[in-house]
This record gives sequence, structure tokens and C-alpha cells, in this order.
Amino acid sequence: MSTQRKAEFAEEELSENAICDYLEAHLDFFENHKTVLSRMQLPHASGGTVSLVERQISLLRQKDLKLERQLKELIQVARDNDVIVAKIHELSLQLMARSTLEATILAIEEAVRSGFGADQAVLVLFCNPDLFTDINAGRFFVPIRRDDDNMKPFATFLNGNGPRCGQARDSQMQFLFRDDAQEIGSVALVPLGDKAEIGFLVIGSNEADRFRPDMSIDFLARVGDLVAVALQRF
Repeated sequence: MSTQRKAEFAEEELSENAICDYLEAHLDFFENHKTVLSRMQLPHASGGTVSLVERQISLLRQKDLKLERQLKELIQVARDNDVIVAKIHELSLQLMARSTLEATILAIEEAVRSGFGADQAVLVLFCNPDLFTDINAGRFFVPIRRDDDNMKPFATFLNGNGPRCGQARDSQMQFLFRDDAQEIGSVALVPLGDKAEIGFLVIGSNEADRFRPDMSIDFLARVGDLVAVALQRF
């Protein structure tokens, strides 16, 4: 009598990756096995357990909250941009309406102080100061030669590209704001023309974080372009 040995099968343990691959290949698995879905329990942060469905609902709610916050942030950015565009538009109208250099300078000061919330402002114009003694714009208007020693602390800015925001050096602050230098927490330096060939506009704030190095400078560059074109008429 002969005996036939039964084939032996080694039961392989399924890995997590294999299970994930299977579920991804059979997305209707839980639809076809609803009782399995209802019995599945997941750990919860509170220490208890929740069903898979409850966990999915919780994740969706968290995702919705995140999207809602992002939407609110985008809406606020859009509103802020609308305000800036309106201010730049108003500045353009004011500059076009002025027919003299002095009136233009005063319009720039008014726009910077009221429209852009400057606590202090200075317009530095590169020229022969003796030719502008008739301009009555107070401390806002500073006619000066570009090679004047007072411009040495600004050398890096004058030879750079675009506005600069943040903290200014003590020598710069003293020249620009004099007795009020200690009150200024942050500044924006806006070149007028390529490499500040005409001069530069300074907007000072008492707040230390009003002008930061990481802030967007697009609107400041546009203001600089408008002011430069307006001054070049004279």
C-alpha cells in the first residue's frame, strides 16, 4: 500500500505594503465589505477609539478649516492690494495736477504722510542745493549733491537695485531725521530712477516692524517710479 504525502503550504504573512497595494488596486473593497468598515477602530488623541468613518470625517473637517483659513488670508491680501492700488492711483492724480516743482514736492509729502501712513518722511534730491533755495518744503525736502560726504553711509543702497526696508544705520538715521532719529523704528528707502540717479524717498515709521526686509516692495517700487517721473518734468 502506498501513501501519498499531502502538499504542505507555508502561509505567508501579508505585509502592510501588500495590504496597501491591494486596497489601492481595489478601491471598492469597503463598499463591498461594509461590515468590515463599520467594525474598524482607530486610536484617538483622547485615548479612546473611533471608527474609520468618524476618523475620515474628522480629517475632512480639519482640511476644510485649513482651506477656510487660506481663503480668508487670500481675501485679506486682495483687499490690502486694492487699498494700495487706490492710494497709488490717487498719488498719480495729485502729481499730474501739479504744475511747479514746489507744488509737486508738497503733493509727494502729503501723499506719503496721509496715504501711506508715514510718521516721518524725507525726499532727498541730487542737485546743486544753491538752485533750490526758493523751495519751501521744510525738513521733508533735502537738496544735496550725490558726492556729498553725508551720502557715504548710503553708498550700498545708492548702488543697488530697488527699495530697502528695515532698520537703518545710526549715521543714516541722524542725517535723515535729526532730533527725531530715536523715534523711528523702521524705514523704507525708495530709489528715484536707476540706481537712485535722481535721489531717493524715505518713509519712516515709529513701529519697528512696519517696514521689514522680508516684506513685498512692489508697491514701493511703483511709488518710486511715479515720483521720479513727476520730478523729471522740472
